Amino acid sequence: MEKKGPLEREHPRIISIANQKGGVGKTTTAINLATALAAVKQRVLLIDLDPQGNASTGLGLDQASRRRDSYQVIIGDIALSEAIQKTAIPGLDIIPAGVDLSAAEIELVDVERREYCLRNAIGDGAAHYDYILIDCPPALGLLTLNALVASQAILVPLQCEFFALEGISHLMRTVAQVQKIFNHGLELQGIVLTMFDKRNNLSEQVAADVREYFGDKVYETVIPRNVRVSEAPSYGRPVLMYDMACAGSQAYLHLAGEILRREGHKAV
Repeated sequence: MEKKGPLEREHPRIISIANQKGGVGKTTTAINLATALAAVKQRVLLIDLDPQGNASTGLGLDQASRRRDSYQVIIGDIALSEAIQKTAIPGLDIIPAGVDLSAAEIELVDVERREYCLRNAIGDGAAHYDYILIDCPPALGLLTLNALVASQAILVPLQCEFFALEGISHLMRTVAQVQKIFNHGLELQGIVLTMFDKRNNLSEQVAADVREYFGDKVYETVIPRNVRVSEAPSYGRPVLMYDMACAGSQAYLHLAGEILRREGHKAV
């Protein structure tokens, strides 16, 4: 039997993009990494699991377009395939988040094996994708737990600020518990440093500390503070479509390439 190459998978690579701290560039990373992966011919599904729905908004979906959403998928009302929508980016699909997703945290409490709802929903319904990225809410509740149980790996955006390591240590303890109890195969995909300002000594110091602690799990690519990255969501577009040449766009393209190379894709 012919052996499969590193990216010739029968099932997609499922990655949760998570950090319980808000304002670290989590959703921005989800949108633009998904777009960058699609730009290099990967088939990508982005699941918006954040009740704020910012990933959906950032990809141009208005509220009227979210009648079938991740809430209905996770509580089992509809199949995953029924909620998938195309985006303006070739190769990138999305399951949007609607305003009712916040109710899932309460409704799942009494559900048997509630931690596995998303994992069961994904099943084989998305086998044709290369990557499934899950944009998690900025909290370590049942929605994030469902994402981690459904995933093979977690990618952590980490803002270059004073309390960065303190916050990530809490998240890593949660990941260790998920590994122990629910998902033995969960691994740390990597840490991406965001909002990096090379003019700021603190950014340099935080980056050095994180690299010393986590070693090669920290991507070489850093995402700079960039006005164009901040502007793009208000136009319902990823920054790669808003301004391809800006520093933020180039950083996310480099990050996608680094992720693929680490997984053995030689051509990127």
